Amino acid sequence: MKQTVFEIISNKKIAKDVYEMVLMGDTQGIAPGQFVNIKLEGLYLRRPISVCDYDEKTLTLVYKVVGKGTEQMSTMSKGVKLDLLTGLGNGYDSAKSGEMPLLIGGGVGVPPMYAQAKKLIFEGKTVSVILGFNASDEIFYEEEFKKIGARVFVTTVDGSVGIKGFVTDALSEVGEYSYVYTCGPEVMLKAVYNATVVSGQYSFEERMGCGFGACMGCTCKTKYGNKRICKDGPVLEKEEIIW
Repeated sequence: MKQTVFEIISNKKIAKDVYEMVLMGDTQGIAPGQFVNIKLEGLYLRRPISVCDYDEKTLTLVYKVVGKGTEQMSTMSKGVKLDLLTGLGNGYDSAKSGEMPLLIGGGVGVPPMYAQAKKLIFEGKTVSVILGFNASDEIFYEEEFKKIGARVFVTTVDGSVGIKGFVTDALSEVGEYSYVYTCGPEVMLKAVYNATVVSGQYSFEERMGCGFGACMGCTCKTKYGNKRICKDGPVLEKEEIIW
Protein backbone atom coordinates (compact mmCIF):
# COMPACT_ATOMS: atom_id res chain seq x y z
CA MET A 1 0.00 0.00 0.00
CA LYS A 2 1.20 3.49 -0.84
CA GLN A 3 -0.31 6.92 -0.20
CA THR A 4 0.12 9.21 -3.21
CA VAL A 5 -1.31 12.45 -4.59
CA PHE A 6 -2.65 12.19 -8.14
CA GLU A 7 -3.82 14.98 -10.46
CA ILE A 8 -6.89 14.63 -12.67
CA ILE A 9 -6.10 14.82 -16.41
CA SER A 10 -9.66 14.17 -17.58
CA ASN A 11 -13.02 13.15 -16.14
CA LYS A 12 -15.84 12.41 -18.57
CA LYS A 13 -19.16 10.61 -18.78
CA ILE A 14 -18.96 7.49 -20.97
CA ALA A 15 -22.34 5.80 -20.32
CA LYS A 16 -25.44 6.19 -18.18
CA ASP A 17 -24.17 7.25 -14.71
CA VAL A 18 -20.68 5.96 -15.63
CA TYR A 19 -17.56 8.13 -15.75
CA GLU A 20 -13.94 7.65 -16.79
CA MET A 21 -11.33 9.50 -14.74
CA VAL A 22 -7.68 9.61 -15.85
CA LEU A 23 -5.13 10.72 -13.29
CA MET A 24 -1.41 11.43 -13.37
CA GLY A 25 0.83 10.23 -10.57
CA ASP A 26 3.06 7.46 -9.23
CA THR A 27 1.62 4.18 -10.53
CA GLN A 28 4.45 1.95 -9.37
CA GLY A 29 3.15 -1.23 -7.74
CA ILE A 30 -0.32 -1.10 -9.31
CA ALA A 31 -1.55 -4.37 -10.87
CA PRO A 32 -4.70 -5.69 -12.63
CA GLY A 33 -7.48 -6.63 -10.24
CA GLN A 34 -6.34 -4.25 -7.51
CA PHE A 35 -8.19 -1.13 -6.35
CA VAL A 36 -7.42 2.32 -5.01
CA ASN A 37 -9.00 4.13 -2.07
CA ILE A 38 -9.77 7.81 -2.66
CA LYS A 39 -10.00 10.48 0.03
CA LEU A 40 -12.86 12.90 -0.65
CA GLU A 41 -13.55 16.20 1.05
CA GLY A 42 -16.27 16.08 3.69
CA LEU A 43 -16.54 12.28 3.73
CA TYR A 44 -15.14 10.19 6.58
CA LEU A 45 -14.45 7.00 4.66
CA ARG A 46 -12.36 6.75 1.51
CA ARG A 47 -14.06 5.39 -1.62
CA PRO A 48 -12.69 2.15 -3.15
CA ILE A 49 -12.54 2.14 -6.97
CA SER A 50 -11.20 -0.69 -9.15
CA VAL A 51 -8.17 -0.14 -11.35
CA CYS A 52 -9.25 -0.06 -14.99
CA ASP A 53 -5.96 0.76 -16.71
CA TYR A 54 -2.52 2.19 -15.96
CA ASP A 55 0.87 2.90 -17.45
CA GLU A 56 4.11 4.47 -16.18
CA LYS A 57 2.48 7.84 -15.49
CA THR A 58 -1.31 7.54 -15.61
CA LEU A 59 -4.09 5.68 -13.85
CA THR A 60 -7.57 5.19 -15.32
CA LEU A 61 -10.60 4.66 -13.11
CA VAL A 62 -14.09 3.92 -14.40
CA TYR A 63 -16.80 4.39 -11.80
CA LYS A 64 -20.57 4.57 -11.52
CA VAL A 65 -22.37 7.33 -9.64
CA VAL A 66 -24.20 5.53 -6.84
CA GLY A 67 -23.84 7.83 -3.82
CA LYS A 68 -22.33 10.99 -2.36
CA GLY A 69 -18.72 9.98 -2.98
CA THR A 70 -19.00 9.05 -6.62
CA GLU A 71 -21.34 11.98 -7.26
CA GLN A 72 -18.66 14.29 -5.88
CA MET A 73 -16.08 12.62 -8.12
CA SER A 74 -18.25 13.14 -11.21
CA THR A 75 -18.13 16.93 -10.74
CA MET A 76 -14.33 17.15 -10.52
CA SER A 77 -12.39 18.92 -13.26
CA LYS A 78 -8.93 18.69 -14.78
CA GLY A 79 -6.21 19.83 -12.37
CA VAL A 80 -7.92 18.71 -9.17
CA LYS A 81 -5.58 16.75 -6.90
CA LEU A 82 -6.67 13.64 -5.02
CA ASP A 83 -5.14 11.67 -2.15
CA LEU A 84 -5.08 7.98 -3.11
CA LEU A 85 -4.04 4.77 -1.40
CA THR A 86 -2.74 2.53 -4.20
CA GLY A 87 -1.60 -1.08 -4.49
CA LEU A 88 -4.59 -2.36 -2.51
CA GLY A 89 -5.85 -5.93 -2.85
CA ASN A 90 -4.22 -9.07 -4.19
CA GLY A 91 -5.17 -8.67 -7.86
CA TYR A 92 -5.39 -11.34 -10.55
CA ASP A 93 -2.78 -14.07 -11.12
CA SER A 94 -2.26 -14.44 -14.87
CA ALA A 95 0.03 -17.46 -14.45
CA LYS A 96 -2.98 -19.77 -14.15
CA SER A 97 -4.82 -18.53 -17.24
CA GLY A 98 -3.93 -21.19 -19.77
CA GLU A 99 -3.87 -20.26 -23.45
CA MET A 100 -7.51 -19.23 -23.90
CA PRO A 101 -8.74 -17.33 -20.83
CA LEU A 102 -12.27 -15.96 -20.61
CA LEU A 103 -12.91 -12.66 -18.86
CA ILE A 104 -16.43 -11.82 -17.64
CA GLY A 105 -17.46 -8.41 -16.34
CA GLY A 106 -20.89 -7.20 -15.30
CA GLY A 107 -21.64 -3.46 -15.07
CA VAL A 108 -19.01 -1.78 -12.89
CA GLY A 109 -17.27 -5.17 -12.82
CA VAL A 110 -16.14 -4.47 -16.40
CA PRO A 111 -13.29 -1.98 -15.64
CA PRO A 112 -10.90 -4.41 -13.85
CA MET A 113 -11.25 -6.79 -16.78
CA TYR A 114 -9.59 -4.27 -19.09
CA ALA A 115 -6.15 -4.13 -17.46
CA GLN A 116 -6.17 -7.91 -17.05
CA ALA A 117 -7.09 -8.41 -20.72
CA LYS A 118 -4.20 -6.16 -21.80
CA LYS A 119 -1.78 -8.13 -19.63
CA LEU A 120 -2.93 -11.51 -20.93
CA ILE A 121 -2.83 -10.38 -24.57
CA PHE A 122 0.69 -9.02 -24.02
CA GLU A 123 1.62 -12.49 -22.72
CA GLY A 124 0.39 -14.01 -25.99
CA LYS A 125 -2.90 -15.47 -24.77
CA THR A 126 -6.09 -15.65 -26.85
CA VAL A 127 -8.54 -13.62 -24.79
CA SER A 128 -12.34 -13.69 -24.94
CA VAL A 129 -14.41 -11.16 -23.00
CA ILE A 130 -18.09 -11.13 -22.03
CA LEU A 131 -19.44 -7.73 -21.02
CA GLY A 132 -22.85 -7.69 -19.33
CA PHE A 133 -25.20 -4.70 -19.03
CA ASN A 134 -28.89 -4.04 -18.45
CA ALA A 135 -29.48 -1.91 -21.56
CA SER A 136 -27.70 -0.20 -24.47
CA ASP A 137 -27.26 3.14 -22.68
CA GLU A 138 -25.14 1.45 -20.01
CA ILE A 139 -22.58 -0.08 -22.40
CA PHE A 140 -18.98 1.11 -22.21
CA TYR A 141 -15.50 -0.08 -23.24
CA GLU A 142 -16.74 -2.51 -25.91
CA GLU A 143 -14.56 -0.85 -28.55
CA GLU A 144 -11.61 -0.49 -26.18
CA PHE A 145 -11.52 -4.25 -25.63
CA LYS A 146 -11.74 -4.87 -29.38
CA LYS A 147 -8.86 -2.47 -30.07
CA ILE A 148 -6.47 -4.44 -27.85
CA GLY A 149 -7.31 -7.68 -29.67
CA ALA A 150 -9.91 -9.38 -27.47
CA ARG A 151 -12.90 -11.33 -28.77
CA VAL A 152 -15.84 -9.40 -27.35
CA PHE A 153 -19.37 -10.59 -26.57
CA VAL A 154 -21.93 -8.11 -25.21
CA THR A 155 -25.09 -9.08 -23.37
CA THR A 156 -28.00 -6.85 -22.38
CA VAL A 157 -30.86 -7.91 -20.16
CA ASP A 158 -33.40 -6.13 -22.37
CA GLY A 159 -31.86 -7.43 -25.60
CA SER A 160 -31.28 -3.94 -27.01
CA VAL A 161 -27.69 -4.81 -28.02
CA GLY A 162 -25.87 -8.09 -28.49
CA ILE A 163 -27.05 -11.28 -26.83
CA LYS A 164 -30.28 -10.96 -24.85
CA GLY A 165 -29.96 -12.05 -21.25
CA PHE A 166 -27.15 -12.36 -18.73
CA VAL A 167 -23.41 -12.99 -19.12
CA THR A 168 -23.94 -16.73 -18.75
CA ASP A 169 -26.16 -16.67 -21.85
CA ALA A 170 -23.08 -15.82 -23.92
CA LEU A 171 -21.02 -18.83 -22.82
CA SER A 172 -22.28 -21.00 -25.67
CA GLU A 173 -21.11 -18.37 -28.17
CA VAL A 174 -17.60 -18.20 -26.71
CA GLY A 175 -16.70 -21.81 -27.33
CA GLU A 176 -13.69 -23.36 -25.60
CA TYR A 177 -11.91 -21.51 -22.80
CA SER A 178 -9.17 -22.51 -20.38
CA TYR A 179 -9.79 -20.35 -17.29
CA VAL A 180 -12.14 -17.62 -16.02
CA TYR A 181 -11.48 -14.18 -14.58
CA THR A 182 -14.59 -12.34 -13.46
CA CYS A 183 -15.90 -9.34 -11.53
CA GLY A 184 -19.43 -8.14 -10.87
CA PRO A 185 -22.32 -8.34 -8.41
CA GLU A 186 -22.45 -11.46 -6.26
CA VAL A 187 -25.53 -12.86 -8.00
CA MET A 188 -23.61 -12.74 -11.29
CA LEU A 189 -20.50 -14.32 -9.78
CA LYS A 190 -22.56 -17.20 -8.40
CA ALA A 191 -24.20 -17.74 -11.80
CA VAL A 192 -20.77 -17.78 -13.50
CA TYR A 193 -19.49 -20.19 -10.84
CA ASN A 194 -22.33 -22.61 -11.57
CA ALA A 195 -22.27 -22.25 -15.35
CA THR A 196 -18.54 -22.53 -16.10
CA VAL A 197 -16.62 -25.78 -16.27
CA VAL A 198 -13.09 -24.63 -15.44
CA SER A 199 -11.31 -23.00 -12.52
CA GLY A 200 -11.07 -19.25 -12.18
CA GLN A 201 -10.59 -16.13 -10.10
CA TYR A 202 -13.58 -14.15 -8.84
CA SER A 203 -13.33 -10.52 -7.72
CA PHE A 204 -15.87 -9.64 -5.03
CA GLU A 205 -17.48 -6.28 -4.36
CA GLU A 206 -17.82 -5.61 -0.64
CA ARG A 207 -18.44 -2.63 1.64
CA MET A 208 -15.12 -1.56 3.12
CA GLY A 209 -14.08 0.60 6.05
CA CYS A 210 -10.32 1.08 5.96
CA GLY A 211 -9.57 -0.72 2.68
CA PHE A 212 -6.27 -2.23 3.88
CA GLY A 213 -7.15 -4.94 6.38
CA ALA A 214 -7.15 -3.12 9.71
CA CYS A 215 -10.85 -2.85 10.56
CA MET A 216 -11.90 -6.41 9.56
CA GLY A 217 -15.21 -4.98 8.32
CA CYS A 218 -15.17 -6.82 4.99
CA THR A 219 -14.27 -10.28 6.31
CA CYS A 220 -15.93 -13.24 4.62
CA LYS A 221 -15.82 -17.00 5.12
CA THR A 222 -13.93 -19.23 2.68
CA LYS A 223 -13.18 -22.95 2.65
CA TYR A 224 -9.74 -22.07 4.02
CA GLY A 225 -10.85 -19.75 6.82
CA ASN A 226 -11.88 -16.13 7.11
CA LYS A 227 -10.45 -13.66 4.59
CA ARG A 228 -10.58 -9.88 4.33
CA ILE A 229 -11.88 -8.86 0.91
CA CYS A 230 -9.80 -5.66 0.93
CA LYS A 231 -6.46 -7.31 1.74
CA ASP A 232 -6.68 -11.08 1.16
CA GLY A 233 -9.01 -10.36 -1.79
CA PRO A 234 -10.84 -8.94 -3.58
CA VAL A 235 -9.89 -11.87 -5.81
CA LEU A 236 -10.74 -15.36 -4.55
CA GLU A 237 -10.14 -18.64 -6.37
CA LYS A 238 -13.18 -20.65 -7.38
CA GLU A 239 -12.20 -23.60 -5.22
CA GLU A 240 -12.22 -21.59 -1.96
CA ILE A 241 -15.54 -19.77 -2.37
CA ILE A 242 -18.48 -20.49 -0.04
CA TRP A 243 -21.84 -19.13 -1.20
